[in-house]
Amino acid sequence: MTLRKGRIDTESFVNCIIEGIEEKKGLEIICLDLSKFNIAICDYFVICHGTSRRHVGAIAESVEEYVKKHTGAIPSRREGTENSEWILLDYLDVVVHVFRDEVRNHYQLEELWADAPSKSKKAFNIKTN
Repeated sequence: MTLRKGRIDTESFVNCIIEGIEEKKGLEIICLDLSKFNIAICDYFVICHGTSRRHVGAIAESVEEYVKKHTGAIPSRREGTENSEWILLDYLDVVVHVFRDEVRNHYQLEELWADAPSKSKKAFNIKTN
């Protein structure tokens, strides 16, 4: 179960995730808004990639640490940490996908949800370092 200190809105939560990704230089960060789809399992997908398995693992770890520190939330489920090709962090209303670059290109998750509005970090007014 996702635990949060106080209740922050979903967009602020997504901001926090993106900041965690940026801490480890995650690449091509995109957020897909799935909230209008009745079949969607969550409100947002946050997708990024790293250049190696070690980089992917570091990004996912950074997201978990950053989100826990700033919101108290922990993922309800975590998958893919064994091989770090594609790590999924499930925060119930937001699911984070951290890919190795070749794996992201292969699965093209953004294309599967091409009808979903996408937002860049600029759309969420993310502070960049």
